[in-house]
Amino acid sequence: MKEQQQTDLVKPSPKKWQAKEKLAWLKKQTIKRSYQNDVLKKIAALAEDFTVEQYGELCYPPYHYPLYIVTTRDWDNNKPSILITGGVHGYETSGVHGALSFIEKHGLKYAEKFNIAVAPCISPWGYETINRWNANATDPNRSFYQSSPSLEASQLMEYVKKHDLNFMTHIDLHETTDTDNTEFRPALTARDGVEQELTDIPDGFYLVADSNNPKHDFQRAIIESVKKVTHIAPADANGKIIGESVSQDGVIHYDTKKLGLCNGFTDALYCTTTEVYPDSPHVTGAYCINAQVAAVTGGLDYLIKNNIV
Repeated sequence: MKEQQQTDLVKPSPKKWQAKEKLAWLKKQTIKRSYQNDVLKKIAALAEDFTVEQYGELCYPPYHYPLYIVTTRDWDNNKPSILITGGVHGYETSGVHGALSFIEKHGLKYAEKFNIAVAPCISPWGYETINRWNANATDPNRSFYQSSPSLEASQLMEYVKKHDLNFMTHIDLHETTDTDNTEFRPALTARDGVEQELTDIPDGFYLVADSNNPKHDFQRAIIESVKKVTHIAPADANGKIIGESVSQDGVIHYDTKKLGLCNGFTDALYCTTTEVYPDSPHVTGAYCINAQVAAVTGGLDYLIKNNIV
C-alpha cells in the first residue's frame, strides 16, 4: 500500500512563474539520454519497409531535434487509417519504444488492413531530459488545440491537416510514474500558483477513454489484450484511478478535447490513451514496452474481428 493519500495537497507558491522562474527551471535541466541513438537510429532502420518523413523540427538552443513520422507505403484512402503516437510526454519511455516496436514488428502485417502512421517521439527534448514539459515549461499533452503554445503539438496537428488525414483510430501511448507526484505536481503547483491534489499512483496498466466517445467494447478488448502481458491497475477504495471513476476494469474517462490532449485532436472514432506503470516491482522496461504493443494490437484486432475495417 502506498503511503501517499488522496487528501494530500501540494501548496502553491506565492505567485505563478514568470519568464525569470521558467528560465531558472530550464537551467536545472540536463541531458540524460540520446534521442539520436535511442530513437532516430531506429526510425532510420524502418525506412527499408516504411515511408519515413520529417514533419517538423524543434530548436531549443543549443539543441536541435528533427521530428519524424513513419507511415505505411502505398497509402490507400479506401482503407481505414490508424495513428499511433508516443513520447508526447518525453519522459514516458515505453510510449516511445512501444510505438517503435509496434511498427517494426507488426506494421507490415496490419498494413494489409490499415494505413498506419506512427509518430513515436513527439517531445524529444523531454525524452532526453526525462521531462514531462517542453523546454518552455509547457505540457504538450495539454496543448493540442488551435494556436497551441507547444510546437510539439502544433507541428503534428499541422502535418495531419496539411495531408488531410482522417484517422479512424488513434492510440496515444503514455505512462503514469511515481515522479508524477514527487516531481510533476509540485512543479505544476509552483509554475501556476495553484494547489494540486496528489492521488495514489496506480500499480498497473489502465486506459483513458474519451468521455464524449467512450467506445466501451474497444477499451475492453485492449484491456484483455494487455492482461496477457502485464497486470491491470485496480481501482482504489473509492472505485477510482488517479481520482477518476472507473467505468470498467482498468478504464477511466477524460474530456480529451477540453483538456487539449493529443488523443482528442484527430476526431478518431476509436481512440484511447494508454497508461503503463514502469515503477511497479512486478514489471521491467521490456514488459512495459510489450504492454504498449499489446494495447495497439488488441485495439486493431478488435476492429478486424468485428468487421469495422
